Amino acid sequence: MKQNNYGEMIFNDNDVADLLMQGREVNSLNGMLVDSTVNIEKIVEFVEDFPNNFVCYNFVDNQLIPDWDHVKQQNWHMPQEYKDMDIAQYILDLCENETELQRCGEELLLYQERDLFNLLKFLKYLVDIMRANCVIWGVGRGSSVSSFILYKMGVHRINSMFYKLNINEFLR
Repeated sequence: MKQNNYGEMIFNDNDVADLLMQGREVNSLNGMLVDSTVNIEKIVEFVEDFPNNFVCYNFVDNQLIPDWDHVKQQNWHMPQEYKDMDIAQYILDLCENETELQRCGEELLLYQERDLFNLLKFLKYLVDIMRANCVIWGVGRGSSVSSFILYKMGVHRINSMFYKLNINEFLR
């Protein structure tokens, strides 16, 4: 097993075989990063009912960060109802006045330009899960507190409009 430039663990054929021999379910290996030279089907020949939907990401050592980031952003693990939601409309519905609508509209355009709507959907899911399970999380941290949208969604508790924080501090 080795680590790539992004801190992720890259498994080789011996690592995958060891995990399977230790009783790990094949489905639990979905999404793991595996060296592209590994033939997963060959390793798990002895496993009954090998699932057709088993997916391992091939490790590419020279992959550019934007490409790597784009691939990762397409793979959010959340219920379908969150993937299908109109996050922009949800956020605009949270606004209480015209000033808030304008700020959220400006921020939504910036999120959309950066293809971050899936991130907002996941954060909505995360906040809902934390609230449902009575998980306590921090007041806010770092540049994220400059996003009024994240404040309205409940990700943090710092009203960036009240403190006149510039959204560009978050999205630079």
